[in-house]
Amino acid sequence: MLEKSSAAPLRPASQPPRRMITSGFAREALEPMRLRGLDVLPVLEKARIDPQTLALPDSYITADQYGLMWLGIAEALQDEYFGHGARAMRPGSFTMICRAVLDSPDLGRALRRTLRFLTLIIDEPRGELTVENGLGTITLHENTPPRSAFAYRAYWIMVHGLACWLAGRRLPLRGVDFRGPEPTSGGDYRLFFGAPVTFDRPASTLTFDARFLRLPINRSEAALKEFLRRAPANILIRYRYDSGINAQVRARLNNTPPQAWPDFDAMAKVLRIPASTLRRQLRREGETYAEIKDEIRRERAFAALAETDRQVGDIAAELGFAEPSAFHRAFRKWSGLTPGAYRRQKQATASA
Repeated sequence: MLEKSSAAPLRPASQPPRRMITSGFAREALEPMRLRGLDVLPVLEKARIDPQTLALPDSYITADQYGLMWLGIAEALQDEYFGHGARAMRPGSFTMICRAVLDSPDLGRALRRTLRFLTLIIDEPRGELTVENGLGTITLHENTPPRSAFAYRAYWIMVHGLACWLAGRRLPLRGVDFRGPEPTSGGDYRLFFGAPVTFDRPASTLTFDARFLRLPINRSEAALKEFLRRAPANILIRYRYDSGINAQVRARLNNTPPQAWPDFDAMAKVLRIPASTLRRQLRREGETYAEIKDEIRRERAFAALAETDRQVGDIAAELGFAEPSAFHRAFRKWSGLTPGAYRRQKQATASA
């Protein structure tokens, strides 16, 4: 059970601050109960959520409130996946999966075990992990019409949240594809994942750097008990891309042209913290300053090549590369392709 915290009122917000969840995501979670004619008020009351304020389009709730609501819905439906699978995910299933993967030697084997156990429990969607061109991709296979966007988002929250906890760090994503149409809260989906999000795709996929699959797993039974005690609130917040010192560094870099990015010591001064403290906090969150800069350059390079017809040399210069050849080498490391080959691939996919 989650720790109870003091109730926080829902408040309007154009963009939720850290540790907050949008009301739209809460309403999506409650929809399966409403479709079954179940009363949602007891669940909201236990989570200390005002149902009238929840109806406001631009309100938000705390992660702890959402976590309590999530547990209440699972109990009411007797399904931790809220009826979105081919079979019910009975309460206690997520705990069983966590215990089953705890002794995995590395993240790759832990993820494959997680996906196999989820398939045994819910049958569909069936998750499969593949590795190609330096990328790890989890694809959801289905023999049914597309599920709701929330169904895929809930699946990714379980899998990605568990993976981050097992690895002891945030695992940044390269992209998230949804098989179904874009929901009215599509903007929240993009904000939540902190990665390119697309809808109406042939399959739902989650993509990340394959190098993470080699990360060792070293979690104790005591640590697992603490993790489960605070789930799912800790999953929803702790490993979000917009939390921690990492988010502050990204915000500064995103508002500065790459050619003018400060070095590490200068960034520490900008943030008004000692360089040793910044290094330690970033390490605790699982990334280095160099990795963050690399991720931002990579994301911008992918977007520029896929969405514009600008010259590769111009893109390289804008991203702060001294020579186009340096950009080519970096892009091959990111994708296994040359910038030109990547652009042609994206153009072919778009016209298919």
